Amino acid sequence: MFLGEAFRFSVQALRANRVRTLLTGLGLVIGNAAVILVVTISLTSREYILEQIQGIGSNMVYAYYAAGSQTATQVEADFVKWADVEATRRQLEGRIVAATGVMTNYDRMLIGGREEDVAVIGSDERYAPVRNLVLLAGRFLDASDVALRQKVVLLTETLARRLYGNQQAAVGQVLKLHGLQFTVIGTFKEKVESFGLSELARETALIPITVIRYFNPVERIDPMYVQVRRASDVEPVTAEVRRLLESRHRPGAHYRVENLSAILDAARQIALALTVVLVLVSAIALVISGIGIMNIMLVTVTERTREIGVRLAVGAARRDILQQFLFEAVLISVSGGVAGILLGVGVPLSVRYLAGLHIPISKLSIAVAFAVSFLVGLIFGLLPAHRAARLNPTEALRYE
Repeated sequence: MFLGEAFRFSVQALRANRVRTLLTGLGLVIGNAAVILVVTISLTSREYILEQIQGIGSNMVYAYYAAGSQTATQVEADFVKWADVEATRRQLEGRIVAATGVMTNYDRMLIGGREEDVAVIGSDERYAPVRNLVLLAGRFLDASDVALRQKVVLLTETLARRLYGNQQAAVGQVLKLHGLQFTVIGTFKEKVESFGLSELARETALIPITVIRYFNPVERIDPMYVQVRRASDVEPVTAEVRRLLESRHRPGAHYRVENLSAILDAARQIALALTVVLVLVSAIALVISGIGIMNIMLVTVTERTREIGVRLAVGAARRDILQQFLFEAVLISVSGGVAGILLGVGVPLSVRYLAGLHIPISKLSIAVAFAVSFLVGLIFGLLPAHRAARLNPTEALRYE
């Protein structure tokens, strides 16, 4: 029997029992669609998580004083200073984009008719690009604001809205911080919300670091930020910044110098683990579908025992019978698999078209789903096909 004939006979046999064929292949449709959708959801969520983490700052290293065992006077000397920021810029000039630092204190401000504590932070013109801040209105700090100790301030989105109603209305307003008048030159927000886990609270005012020094009795940079030029240099620069800080302060002072690589790696590992678990669940659905195919094919062999006997009696080889039933099993499996692939790809494509969201579709998952569909039909169709090929022609012809 030629392969074309086997294929044609298989199609005719399956069309003769369309409802049963459809229900048998339905498991493959669901299983394959689930595999593709699971991988798609995993890729989308992983990209989203990584984008959010990277949005905090690209290739960013941050450092701060962690602990010491000396007196308060000695500890004050151990704090990261602005001179450390400048030393980092000089010594790592070719490997970093920028280095900056933050000093923090608090002040009372009249908001909505009552006084509230507001975080006041000081930095320089490099702070905004290093921290990926988004300008909403006005402008950011520039070098002249820092050098000339200008009394200018930027407000976070929430603080500007509470004080003046919206971002645009805030620009040009004058407010008091530590008894001095500051002109609002802009409003901003974090590109990725850190929910108060960084130095930026929801109500924060940003002023030049050269001005905030006058309000802080002790100079303490917490944290110092370093934006590395290349991702491959993040770990070496992290070690270099730690070495530099330790060399500029007394022995025994402990500094935490960290980067986002560990968080990014953890996010990737979590996404991978979730993908593996969900794919295994989908694989179970495919195995159950394969068992269904084997069960239906065994029933089919029993129903067509007389037909098999006639074919063997007129000269059909046992290999032809084996090939015939294997073709039918594989055809059910592959047809259901292709339908499942189309469904699994169609859902994210529809979302991409209707919602305009970028949803990655893994070509590898499509190839794997198709290969698994083929193997399921081949493996689970082998037993029924082998049983059909081993039938005794005489007994098969007498079967009622």
